[in-house]
Amino acid sequence: MNRPLATLAQAEPQDRRPTLPDRLEDLGIPHAMVSDLFLRYVWLHGAGTLAALHRKLMLSFPVLETMLHLFRQQQTLEVKGMVGNDYVFTLTAAGRDLAAARSEISTYVGPAPVSIQQYRQVIKAQTARVQLSRESLRRAFHDLVLSDAMLDSLGPSLTGHQSLFLYGGTGNGKSSIAERIPRIYRDTVLVPYAVEVDGHIVTLFDPVVHRQVPSDDALLDPRWAVCERPCITVGGELSASMLELQWDASTRCFIAPFQMKANNGILIIDDFGRQVLAPRELLNRWVVPLDRRVDYLTLASGMKFQVPFELMVVFSTNMNPHDLADEAFLRRIQTKVLVDHVSAAIFDQIFQRLVEAHHVPCEPGCAAYLRERCAQSGYPSLRACYPSDIYRLVKSISEYEGRPVRMTRANIDRAVSLYFARMPEIRE
Repeated sequence: MNRPLATLAQAEPQDRRPTLPDRLEDLGIPHAMVSDLFLRYVWLHGAGTLAALHRKLMLSFPVLETMLHLFRQQQTLEVKGMVGNDYVFTLTAAGRDLAAARSEISTYVGPAPVSIQQYRQVIKAQTARVQLSRESLRRAFHDLVLSDAMLDSLGPSLTGHQSLFLYGGTGNGKSSIAERIPRIYRDTVLVPYAVEVDGHIVTLFDPVVHRQVPSDDALLDPRWAVCERPCITVGGELSASMLELQWDASTRCFIAPFQMKANNGILIIDDFGRQVLAPRELLNRWVVPLDRRVDYLTLASGMKFQVPFELMVVFSTNMNPHDLADEAFLRRIQTKVLVDHVSAAIFDQIFQRLVEAHHVPCEPGCAAYLRERCAQSGYPSLRACYPSDIYRLVKSISEYEGRPVRMTRANIDRAVSLYFARMPEIRE
């Protein structure tokens, strides 16, 4: 039997999982917000059923039935008939006027939000706890060739779910290492579709970021999605505005920033130091979150509110960390791992794995020959990216010339001549 990559503590004890509320007062959000969602759905669709509202708003049938009876008493809804055991209802003239007026405030029609208080509790309860060894890490990074020393450098940070600084020359595998860190987790977390803050809706669930997994937990509050731990990568596009709430003019509600979407998971800042946002501006913004595990966001009204910062931030850069951050900030990123040039032995292993994975015929001694050609081209320091980059060029050359892909010295010469930049000689 294969052992799991990590032994994990239960992320969310069963008795602390948010259960399906059957009463309006147990939702934890303003009754007016629930009424608005109900009315807007019927207004937009012309008619509604309890089953359709249940699927869209993620509210229980007892809550929806309570709302239906209230609206009928207020003469804002009228029942037109039945579909099986379900009601079919529409808005009255007064109901349409009310729904239109409320839609001036927000047009959001989706899963009902959870309260910010419940969000904080659940995120804190889902803090990652893992126990790793060199062997389990090697299984997690099975498709990379990493030395024992590299694994032993990564282990302490990953075990403590601490922020990590990967630095070193370009092409040595920093991004590849960062992208594979989520493999150490084998549990799931709960992610709310939206959060309510001071009467405002902040949408959080993002299908691009949050990979939902099937769940048969009938007691779970459906306003929460069961997902893999999230992993978000941002690069040169990072700007100051991306760290704050975004206003969605189409729905008139807020969109959570990426660090909030990455809670209980991993956030990778790739090519750190080359963003639109100046490094020191980002570091100053995150000094408190990295230290205290809380962040502060601001609504349009100016009201600040606290959200958890329960994530591992992985900074990846080919620049000198001391040129990017001062000692106060570097102290808060306790693990700094140098991803240096690879040894000849590891270079050859990478090369061998590559040709085997692609089933490419290879002349004997090609790995050593590629090392020699790199040195002759003025690049004696071996980078982990060279084998795959040269292979792609060999493949492209072979396809262009209409012949089978083979790793030969002649093909390596062709690829190397295209890969490495050389300054032309200046003739007088």
